[in-house]
Amino acid sequence: MAKLTEVRWHGRGGQGAKTASYVLAIASAEQGWEVQAFPEYGAERRGAPMRSYVRISDAPIRLRCAVQHPQIVIVLDDSLLKSENVTDGLEEGAVVIVNTSESPEEVRGKLDYQDVKLCTVDATAISLDTIGRNIPNTPMLGALAKVSDVVTVEGAQEAVRKQLGTHLRPEVLEANMQAISRAYEEVQVA
Repeated sequence: MAKLTEVRWHGRGGQGAKTASYVLAIASAEQGWEVQAFPEYGAERRGAPMRSYVRISDAPIRLRCAVQHPQIVIVLDDSLLKSENVTDGLEEGAVVIVNTSESPEEVRGKLDYQDVKLCTVDATAISLDTIGRNIPNTPMLGALAKVSDVVTVEGAQEAVRKQLGTHLRPEVLEANMQAISRAYEEVQVA
Protein backbone atom coordinates (compact mmCIF):
# COMPACT_ATOMS: atom_id res chain seq x y z
CA MET A 1 0.00 0.00 0.00
CA ALA A 2 1.25 3.46 -0.88
CA LYS A 3 2.36 5.84 1.83
CA LEU A 4 0.59 9.19 1.42
CA THR A 5 1.20 12.26 3.58
CA GLU A 6 -1.10 15.23 3.13
CA VAL A 7 -0.24 18.72 4.37
CA ARG A 8 -2.66 21.63 4.62
CA TRP A 9 -1.35 25.18 5.01
CA HIS A 10 -3.59 27.92 6.45
CA GLY A 11 -2.45 31.47 5.87
CA ARG A 12 -3.40 34.87 4.60
CA GLY A 13 -2.66 36.16 1.14
CA GLY A 14 0.88 37.53 1.09
CA GLN A 15 2.29 35.35 3.90
CA GLY A 16 3.81 32.81 1.53
CA ALA A 17 1.68 29.69 2.11
CA LYS A 18 1.55 28.97 -1.63
CA THR A 19 5.29 29.46 -2.00
CA ALA A 20 6.04 27.32 1.06
CA SER A 21 3.85 24.50 -0.23
CA TYR A 22 5.71 24.56 -3.55
CA VAL A 23 9.07 24.61 -1.74
CA LEU A 24 7.97 21.61 0.36
CA ALA A 25 6.93 19.79 -2.81
CA ILE A 26 10.29 20.53 -4.45
CA ALA A 27 12.18 19.32 -1.37
CA SER A 28 10.14 16.11 -1.28
CA ALA A 29 10.54 15.51 -5.02
CA GLU A 30 14.30 15.93 -4.64
CA GLN A 31 14.18 13.15 -2.03
CA GLY A 32 12.48 10.84 -4.54
CA TRP A 33 8.81 11.26 -3.53
CA GLU A 34 5.86 11.81 -5.85
CA VAL A 35 4.34 15.21 -5.06
CA GLN A 36 1.39 17.45 -5.72
CA ALA A 37 1.01 21.08 -4.54
CA PHE A 38 -1.71 23.63 -5.23
CA PRO A 39 -3.38 26.65 -3.56
CA GLU A 40 -7.03 27.40 -2.84
CA TYR A 41 -8.01 31.05 -2.71
CA GLY A 42 -11.10 32.73 -1.34
CA ALA A 43 -11.30 36.46 -1.93
CA GLU A 44 -8.24 37.17 -4.01
CA ARG A 45 -6.63 39.93 -2.03
CA ARG A 46 -3.70 40.38 0.27
CA GLY A 47 -4.62 39.43 3.84
CA ALA A 48 -7.59 37.20 2.93
CA PRO A 49 -7.60 33.66 4.38
CA MET A 50 -6.32 31.04 1.97
CA ARG A 51 -5.21 27.43 1.99
CA SER A 52 -2.51 25.58 0.16
CA TYR A 53 -2.10 21.82 -0.10
CA VAL A 54 0.72 19.35 -0.56
CA ARG A 55 0.56 15.61 -1.11
CA ILE A 56 3.69 13.49 -0.76
CA SER A 57 3.63 9.83 -1.72
CA ASP A 58 5.81 6.88 -2.66
CA ALA A 59 3.39 6.11 -5.53
CA PRO A 60 1.78 8.22 -8.26
CA ILE A 61 -0.89 10.57 -6.87
CA ARG A 62 -4.23 10.33 -8.64
CA LEU A 63 -6.30 12.50 -6.27
CA ARG A 64 -7.43 15.85 -7.71
CA CYS A 65 -9.26 17.42 -4.79
CA ALA A 66 -8.51 19.55 -1.75
CA VAL A 67 -6.83 17.82 1.17
CA GLN A 68 -9.64 16.73 3.50
CA HIS A 69 -7.79 14.61 6.09
CA PRO A 70 -4.26 15.98 6.47
CA GLN A 71 -1.63 14.40 8.67
CA ILE A 72 0.00 17.83 9.05
CA VAL A 73 -1.55 21.30 9.35
CA ILE A 74 0.57 24.45 9.31
CA VAL A 75 -0.98 27.74 10.44
CA LEU A 76 0.94 30.85 9.34
CA ASP A 77 -1.29 33.31 11.21
CA ASP A 78 -2.63 32.46 14.67
CA SER A 79 -5.60 34.83 14.20
CA LEU A 80 -6.96 32.14 11.87
CA LEU A 81 -7.51 29.93 14.93
CA LYS A 82 -10.54 32.13 15.66
CA SER A 83 -12.01 32.30 12.15
CA GLU A 84 -11.03 28.99 10.50
CA ASN A 85 -11.46 25.42 11.70
CA VAL A 86 -7.81 24.49 11.20
CA THR A 87 -8.33 21.06 12.80
CA ASP A 88 -11.13 20.06 10.40
CA GLY A 89 -10.63 16.51 9.17
CA LEU A 90 -7.70 15.70 11.45
CA GLU A 91 -7.28 12.28 12.93
CA GLU A 92 -5.69 11.37 16.24
CA GLY A 93 -1.96 12.05 16.27
CA ALA A 94 -1.92 14.59 13.44
CA VAL A 95 0.69 17.34 13.66
CA VAL A 96 -0.41 20.98 13.96
CA ILE A 97 2.25 23.71 13.75
CA VAL A 98 1.15 27.24 14.65
CA ASN A 99 3.04 30.49 14.14
CA THR A 100 2.56 32.21 17.49
CA SER A 101 4.47 33.61 20.42
CA GLU A 102 2.31 31.46 22.72
CA SER A 103 3.29 28.06 24.08
CA PRO A 104 1.64 24.87 22.83
CA GLU A 105 -0.27 24.64 26.11
CA GLU A 106 -1.73 28.13 25.60
CA VAL A 107 -2.76 27.36 22.02
CA ARG A 108 -4.28 23.94 22.75
CA GLY A 109 -7.37 25.49 24.36
CA LYS A 110 -8.11 27.38 21.13
CA LEU A 111 -8.33 24.23 19.00
CA ASP A 112 -11.57 22.41 18.21
CA TYR A 113 -9.79 19.04 18.22
CA GLN A 114 -7.37 18.13 20.99
CA ASP A 115 -5.75 14.80 20.04
CA VAL A 116 -2.93 16.34 18.02
CA LYS A 117 0.79 16.79 18.34
CA LEU A 118 0.78 20.57 18.80
CA CYS A 119 3.84 22.63 17.92
CA THR A 120 4.38 26.37 18.14
CA VAL A 121 7.12 28.65 16.88
CA ASP A 122 7.26 32.43 16.67
CA ALA A 123 7.94 32.48 12.93
CA THR A 124 6.84 36.11 12.74
CA ALA A 125 9.54 37.23 15.18
CA ILE A 126 12.10 35.01 13.48
CA SER A 127 11.29 36.38 10.01
CA LEU A 128 11.31 39.99 11.25
CA ASP A 129 14.66 39.41 12.97
CA THR A 130 16.39 37.55 10.14
CA ILE A 131 14.68 38.65 6.92
CA GLY A 132 13.43 42.06 8.03
CA ARG A 133 9.84 41.37 6.90
CA ASN A 134 6.87 39.47 8.28
CA ILE A 135 6.99 36.54 5.85
CA PRO A 136 6.71 33.48 8.15
CA ASN A 137 6.70 30.78 5.48
CA THR A 138 10.38 29.78 5.45
CA PRO A 139 10.68 29.63 9.25
CA MET A 140 7.63 27.34 9.27
CA LEU A 141 9.48 24.99 6.90
CA GLY A 142 12.25 24.78 9.51
CA ALA A 143 9.72 23.93 12.21
CA LEU A 144 8.16 21.31 9.92
CA ALA A 145 11.58 19.72 9.37
CA LYS A 146 12.04 19.38 13.13
CA VAL A 147 8.68 17.77 13.94
CA SER A 148 8.03 15.53 10.92
CA ASP A 149 9.80 13.26 8.48
CA VAL A 150 8.48 14.86 5.27
CA VAL A 151 11.48 17.13 4.82
CA THR A 152 14.91 17.66 6.35
CA VAL A 153 16.20 21.08 7.30
CA GLU A 154 18.87 20.75 4.60
CA GLY A 155 16.24 19.68 2.07
CA ALA A 156 14.08 22.69 2.95
CA GLN A 157 17.03 25.05 2.60
CA GLU A 158 18.08 23.57 -0.74
CA ALA A 159 14.51 23.79 -2.07
CA VAL A 160 14.27 27.44 -0.99
CA ARG A 161 17.54 28.12 -2.82
CA LYS A 162 16.18 26.36 -5.91
CA GLN A 163 12.72 27.98 -5.84
CA LEU A 164 13.64 31.50 -4.67
CA GLY A 165 17.34 31.82 -5.49
CA THR A 166 16.79 33.67 -8.76
CA HIS A 167 14.15 35.99 -7.24
CA LEU A 168 15.91 37.10 -4.06
CA ARG A 169 19.07 39.07 -3.46
CA PRO A 170 21.85 36.85 -2.03
CA GLU A 171 21.65 38.45 1.43
CA VAL A 172 17.87 37.92 1.58
CA LEU A 173 18.29 34.32 0.49
CA GLU A 174 20.87 33.79 3.24
CA ALA A 175 18.50 35.43 5.77
CA ASN A 176 15.88 32.84 4.77
CA MET A 177 18.41 30.06 5.46
CA GLN A 178 18.97 31.52 8.93
CA ALA A 179 15.21 31.75 9.50
CA ILE A 180 14.77 28.06 8.63
CA SER A 181 17.60 27.06 11.00
CA ARG A 182 16.31 29.21 13.86
CA ALA A 183 12.77 27.87 13.62
CA TYR A 184 14.16 24.33 13.54
CA GLU A 185 15.90 25.05 16.86
CA GLU A 186 13.12 27.11 18.50
CA VAL A 187 9.94 25.12 17.73
CA GLN A 188 8.15 23.93 20.89
CA VAL A 189 6.29 20.61 20.96
CA ALA A 190 3.53 19.42 23.29
